[in-house]
Amino acid sequence: MDELIELRRSRRARKWTLSVPWGEPTLMTVPSWMRADDVAAIIDSHREWIALERAKQRPRLRLDPRHVSEAEARRAVRELVAMVIDDEASTLRVKPKRIQIRDQRSRWGSCSTTGTLSFNWRLVLAPFEVLDYVVVHELCHMREANHSGKFWKLVEARRPDWRAQRDWLDQHGPELMAFRPAL
Repeated sequence: MDELIELRRSRRARKWTLSVPWGEPTLMTVPSWMRADDVAAIIDSHREWIALERAKQRPRLRLDPRHVSEAEARRAVRELVAMVIDDEASTLRVKPKRIQIRDQRSRWGSCSTTGTLSFNWRLVLAPFEVLDYVVVHELCHMREANHSGKFWKLVEARRPDWRAQRDWLDQHGPELMAFRPAL
């Protein structure tokens, strides 16, 4: 059986895009001027790729939405983030002005130019080492607001095993991002 594909036409799109989000229908965005038969041809030529991407999306983390409260997770992640910041900020010679815990859809953390650090509440569902890496990564952005070689040397100095944590997020992050607790 063919998978449902959500089609979005956009006046701003200059080319088509196709994505297979975890736990959601495949999404195709096309320029508003693209003909329906061209859209159908692209979809037909990508059916195998869509099936392969979907096959990669087998749940591995065994998260049970019935046993997770977003409110409790937010409190827990705030405590863990604060603990890592307390341990690392002075060594990195930075002082965050504010910490936010958010329901981000595509990021684990961010650092604003005003000194606000934001973190995804789902980090509490990851191994502590992963959360720790994300917090240190964002603290390092307070010193280097880019992903230059200098930035990565700073991350490496604080967390020599950062690549393993980034790889964990690459492998399991989409499943975590798709996680929704039961209401």
